[in-house]
Amino acid sequence: MIVFDGDTSVPVRGALVHVGRFGGHTDHAGIARIKIGRHARLQVTVAKRGYDPFRQRLQFRNKPKVGVRVFQAKLQWPLYGANPGRTQSHPLLRIRPPFKVIWSTAVGGLMEFPAVVDADVAFVANYHASVRAYSMRNGKRAWRRDFGGIMASSPAVVGEDVIVHAMNGHVYVLDRHSGQIRWSYATGSPIESSPLVLDGVDYFGSWNGTVYALDLRTHRARWTYHSGAKITSSASYAGGTIFIGDYGGRLLALSARNGGLRWSGSVNGRVYGTPATAHGRVFAPSSTGGSLTAFSTGGSRLWSLSTGSYVYASPAVWNGRVYIGSYTGVLYCLSASSGAVLWRFSTGGAIGGAPTVVDGVVYFSNRQHRIYALNARTGRQIMRYPDGAFVPVSGNGRLLLLHGFSRLYAVAPKRR
Repeated sequence: MIVFDGDTSVPVRGALVHVGRFGGHTDHAGIARIKIGRHARLQVTVAKRGYDPFRQRLQFRNKPKVGVRVFQAKLQWPLYGANPGRTQSHPLLRIRPPFKVIWSTAVGGLMEFPAVVDADVAFVANYHASVRAYSMRNGKRAWRRDFGGIMASSPAVVGEDVIVHAMNGHVYVLDRHSGQIRWSYATGSPIESSPLVLDGVDYFGSWNGTVYALDLRTHRARWTYHSGAKITSSASYAGGTIFIGDYGGRLLALSARNGGLRWSGSVNGRVYGTPATAHGRVFAPSSTGGSLTAFSTGGSRLWSLSTGSYVYASPAVWNGRVYIGSYTGVLYCLSASSGAVLWRFSTGGAIGGAPTVVDGVVYFSNRQHRIYALNARTGRQIMRYPDGAFVPVSGNGRLLLLHGFSRLYAVAPKRR
């Protein structure tokens, strides 16, 4: 048995491999020499700290050597915003322009929210409530599940499950390998929040103004909190607290354990997008207020930026900086501590989706269907791509996904 890192293709040393009831460890070349009782289709498991567990039946008949790929959890993109803080930045990926397209595929409709990626599979939902799984190797579709109506959120990958929130008011838990529905939960109200899953609990809000903590083991809500105003925001997390915005113009800080209100902070209009949390601060966008407001995670108001038009985008946070786009067509780079504008970049189209930072490059899309890539420190333009709509980027340790209006592009760096 040969074990490789699925993103880097490097042999994985010291992994514990079991083939049927026989086991062994991989050597420096990623090889585990295991004698098996018979050549047949046998259960294989691979375990190593820092990697997602591997479990699959493989055929050994006439195959003295069988190779498998395992994936480091830290190089995946399993939920909207890349991490529970929803910072829209991935510090460990080392992929930057110039790019070459490895594959592309149409996804059947507008992608308002980006794909999530785990173990070389991209899971994406389109506006027509069709959820699809694509191989990151070649772009081939593995499965498709249609729910009817519309959908305005990203799924999340948790173990063997894909969690999906639909505008028909249901949470669906799908088998990640087949797309089959394992079970569902009804809220009775449309859901735009993307899933935030922590320790087996899915935190989200719905149009009925309720925040849910759905236990994925018991299929019941551990708690609910009624805000009294419509919620489209996704939840972010820091230090035992769930942060979520509502149409009453409030940022709510709730106990992740029991849903108790720890504090609420007012902004100057509806919160459509998702707050981001990092380094003791939480950054809340306001759509009708046209602003971004920073609070401490303890509830102190720190600063606010007015952009002069709608801010439907969620912020990105990277290296002590905050990035936010406005319907004015301007992307702002701000000091996270003071709110001072460090630079701005103007385009001719409204920005409605969150910017994303990977490897020192900030990406954003505008309503003129372009993706821009800028040096995240200086604001200098590095690339402009001729397709785009809302949130521009996700990916894994090997490839980035650029999100066009209704098409995914898997890209890798060009060799110079």
